[in-house]
Amino acid sequence: MGEWDLLGRLLEKVQSNSTVIGKVWLTVLFIFRIMVLRTGAEKVWGDEQSDFICNTQQPGCENVCYDLAFPISHIRFWVLQVIALATPQLLYLGHVLHVIHVEKKIKERLQNQAALDDRTSLFLRTFKVPKYTKGRGKISIRGRLLRSYVVHLVAKIAVEVLFIVGQYFLYGFTLEARYVCSRFPCPHKVDCFLSRPTEKSVIIWFMLVAAFVSLALGVAELLYLFVRAVKECTARRQDYTVTPVTPPRSEKKAFEKQGEVIQNFVNLDMELQGRKVGMNGVARGVGDRAADVATENSIGEIHI
Repeated sequence: MGEWDLLGRLLEKVQSNSTVIGKVWLTVLFIFRIMVLRTGAEKVWGDEQSDFICNTQQPGCENVCYDLAFPISHIRFWVLQVIALATPQLLYLGHVLHVIHVEKKIKERLQNQAALDDRTSLFLRTFKVPKYTKGRGKISIRGRLLRSYVVHLVAKIAVEVLFIVGQYFLYGFTLEARYVCSRFPCPHKVDCFLSRPTEKSVIIWFMLVAAFVSLALGVAELLYLFVRAVKECTARRQDYTVTPVTPPRSEKKAFEKQGEVIQNFVNLDMELQGRKVGMNGVARGVGDRAADVATENSIGEIHI
């Protein structure tokens, strides 16, 4: 199916911008859910309605009983589940691509201003630097990207739980070989029989285990990001001493950058003033020498 190939290519881009646990989650999604849907589940459920047989000849009774037993096909339910799980990933990928595009423009602007030597160029080169992109197109998950990543994780966990609960309330986690139906227009209680219920139950449990594994990986990744953020915050506190004139921790880096800019301005001013002082010194030296020569000449004339 071409649709699965397109979804797979998009999710591969997400995998390169995820954590290690996120990459494992995507592997489980690809191998144990999408591949099972493509290769096995669709063939097993191919005779789902044609081999659903009821012991009655009443027109419409068999269709009504099938609709009662299966409000939605398992295959379509799992396809909707995969699409719903991939939606937060694709939204996060859109945010990542937007950040990469913005920082690519910043890099191009820095390259264009590299030949300038005025103060405006110096100010821009100091402040407007890439924050998220690293070498070879990699990104650093922090700041806005970290918040976006956490939001998409919470959305994935919520969607996973919602579909597991929905599957339980729709038709449970196992299939019975016989269904009893008494719905109109059936004249009485009729027995309906399902083809290959054991094989289908095995696939249902396999997909259910894959869903629980994905859910556990999502929760583990969320905890991993929380622990990493706590460790980074603790490390910053250990290197930070609070005084009455010390800025807040959130503004510490901004003050450091401002100090670098001020130092650059001071160095530039000193260099310019040094050049001016050098030129003035040369001019004064030449003027003093000319005055001395004139004085010597005048003294010589007086003695003669």
